[in-house]
Amino acid sequence: MTRELEGRVALVTGAGRNIGAAIARDLAAGGAAVVVNARSNAAEAGAVAEAIRAGGGRAAVALGDVADPAAAEAMVRAATDAFGRLDILVNNAAIRREVAFEEMDFAAWRAVLDVCLDGAFHVTRAALAALKASGSATIVNIGGLTGHTGAPHRAHVVTAKAGLAGLTRALAHDLAGSGITVNLVAPGMIDTARGRGGSATPHAPGHRAGRRTLVGREGTAEEVAAAVRYLCGPGARYITGQSIHVNGGAFLGG
Repeated sequence: MTRELEGRVALVTGAGRNIGAAIARDLAAGGAAVVVNARSNAAEAGAVAEAIRAGGGRAAVALGDVADPAAAEAMVRAATDAFGRLDILVNNAAIRREVAFEEMDFAAWRAVLDVCLDGAFHVTRAALAALKASGSATIVNIGGLTGHTGAPHRAHVVTAKAGLAGLTRALAHDLAGSGITVNLVAPGMIDTARGRGGSATPHAPGHRAGRRTLVGREGTAEEVAAAVRYLCGPGARYITGQSIHVNGGAFLGG
């Protein structure tokens, strides 16, 4: 592929591993300078940034919790300080836990929404001036299949991801006049090392039981990243307010 993102700068939240790391690497492969955000794991974020540099790209690390407005502002400053501008924001940071609704207390509910939905609000607000200055900026929110289909034991995650889809459509209206496109990529049935409830132990989340894809396999983080990269490129400037599903037909397959 061409280096269609040459000269552009991207901030990817939750980019220390899995889908976020794949997005950071693919945007860098497209020519963008990338700021790799992780909440606190400097080793993971640093490894992603180093892999980008090893491939001839430019990268910086910005640690910080997207649920903290001050941290959101700091990570945007890290991008503009390092590279002088910001053109692409990918709101990927998320917590995906599973618990029966009757066992879910308000703290558990808020912990997920604070990161998945409020975090996207905080980082987008912090980045807005820089994105407007770009003149042709892009925001991509990372949603999820269950935000559109629902799932058991995931009321907080489903609500947050559905909220991201609504936020995407609202921002597409509000920011179009500033030359900013806003879209959502909704992965589903992706093979990653993420364990249930944020555990480091990799196994399929329980909500996947009984769900199948039409293509007969799980997807890869790189396939999700490819959709994000396209939406950030010059060929997608006429696409805004959309939810793009990357799930091998699982949305249709039951």
